[in-house]
Amino acid sequence: MSETTMRLIAAYTEEAIALRGRFFSENAALVDTVARTMAVSLARGGKILFCGNGGSAADAQHLAAEFVNRFELERPPLPAVALTTDTSILTAIGNDYGFDRVFAKQVQALGQPGDVVVGISTSGNSPNVLAALRAARDKGCVTVGLAGANGAIVPLCDLALLVPHERTALIQEVHIAIGHLLCKLTDHSLFEDVMELEPYLEGR
Repeated sequence: MSETTMRLIAAYTEEAIALRGRFFSENAALVDTVARTMAVSLARGGKILFCGNGGSAADAQHLAAEFVNRFELERPPLPAVALTTDTSILTAIGNDYGFDRVFAKQVQALGQPGDVVVGISTSGNSPNVLAALRAARDKGCVTVGLAGANGAIVPLCDLALLVPHERTALIQEVHIAIGHLLCKLTDHSLFEDVMELEPYLEGR
């Protein structure tokens, strides 16, 4: 291995570790709030809808799979859908209405009051993700955003998890770590510490 390669690896990993540590030290309470919101929705019979483009589409599918199958805890499947996977739906909507509507129309079809819609966009400005969150608000869903430092996504979100960086790859690495923690904390609330969740379910 050359010295240049070693320097590239060291610089990248040091920046990634520092960003991850900074995000979670500053946003642990917010991550917990998002996970509890998901747990309350699921406990009330709701579901979680994920959407994003490119690497964020892969994250949407990854996280939906963790909820539907399992994360680390052996427990019943939880209802979650990635809006990025059905090529017939995506191409039909894209052909008839344009790419900006591919997620919004699915939210209109599937979203119910109390569901959680998670839009993932490293820029915070993906038009189809923004349209999905607008549709989610119209349907009475809770809106959650995973984004970079800022963007048009923020005012459309009830809860926004913003990674303070400009580098797409590093933002995406933190996004998937956030997603794994959301799975872990949601499972904890639903199956390991149910009494802690009970006050949030009163009056349901």
